This record gives sequence, structure tokens and C-alpha cells, in this order.
Amino acid sequence: MAEAERIIGTPDSDADGSGGGAAAPVADERPKGRRKIVALLVVALFAYLLDLGSKMLVVAELEGHEPIQVIGDVLRFEAIRNPGAAFGMGEAFTIIFTFIAAAVIVVIIRLARKLYSTWWAVALGLLLGGALGNLTDRIFRSPGVFEGAVVDFIAPAHFAVFNLADSAIVCGGFLIVILSFRGLDPDGTVHKD
Repeated sequence: MAEAERIIGTPDSDADGSGGGAAAPVADERPKGRRKIVALLVVALFAYLLDLGSKMLVVAELEGHEPIQVIGDVLRFEAIRNPGAAFGMGEAFTIIFTFIAAAVIVVIIRLARKLYSTWWAVALGLLLGGALGNLTDRIFRSPGVFEGAVVDFIAPAHFAVFNLADSAIVCGGFLIVILSFRGLDPDGTVHKD
């Protein structure tokens, strides 16, 4: 978590990233305008509710039934419970994935205080909504609190089964990579390296 904050920066760190105290305020370095916290929260809420609704529908209508072929043999919907991480790896470490998701949420909330870029708000909102979606499963689904299995149902041919929370996380991460390559920081400044 400290490494992510060092790379992206938070209001609690000084300008050189050493963390050795509060930085002296620098006039006009931050773009004028309102913080994008509302945009982040709207995107996160949309991603979370879409994921939660889809999982409720899958559990109610698809679990215990035959998979539904959506696009021939290319894509089907198939309800599975995944106690591990992406691609079903690490089934013995479910509680660790729960704490990682919680840590990601804390980092995003801390970064939100410095957020002045709409695109970063969208990216972090997708990450937050996806992390909350899978964390909800880990906390409230069987076999128990902090050990719950995530509901996955999107099953492309020759690929792992995933859900909408996973999609939101991947899209948010991909957008962060693009923004980083373009030199756009969460605070709205653009730098050339």
C-alpha cells in the first residue's frame, strides 16, 4: 500500500515522496476546478450495483442449471463459485485475497482526496466498484465470513470464468496504464518524462 501511495502520491506525502512531513503548499501547481470524488463514487456505485445485480440473478436463475450458450461455443454463462483469485489460483488463500481487496479500497479512498482528473476518477471508480463487488462475496457468501467464494459466470471459450467485478478491475487497471503512459497524474497535471 505504501508503494502505491509513493508512486501515485497522496496529500499526506511531501513533493519529493520521502514522507518526511507536510509539503509546503505550492501555488497554482494543482489545476483549478473541483475534485472528482463524486465522479469516482458514481462510477464505483454503478460498477458495484451492476456486479451485485448480475450475481444475484446468476445465483437465483443459473446456479444448479445447465450453462447458457450466448454466442455458440465462443461464450456461455455458467455459474461457478471461485474461492481463489483470478483464474482459480490460490484457493487456499481466500482470506489473504479478502485483505488485499480491503487494502486496495483503502488506497483508493486515500487517493480520492488528491483527485482532480476525470479520467483517473473513472479508472479508480472502476477499481473501487470491482473490489467492493468481489469483497462483498468474500464477506457474505459461503463457506463463511472472509472466506466466501466469488460468483463467476462469464465463460469465454479457452479462458477463465469471470464476473463483472473482474471486468471493472481489469478495465480500470488498463485505463490507469494508458493515463500513466500519457503522463496524466491523478491531480490533473500532465508531465513529460
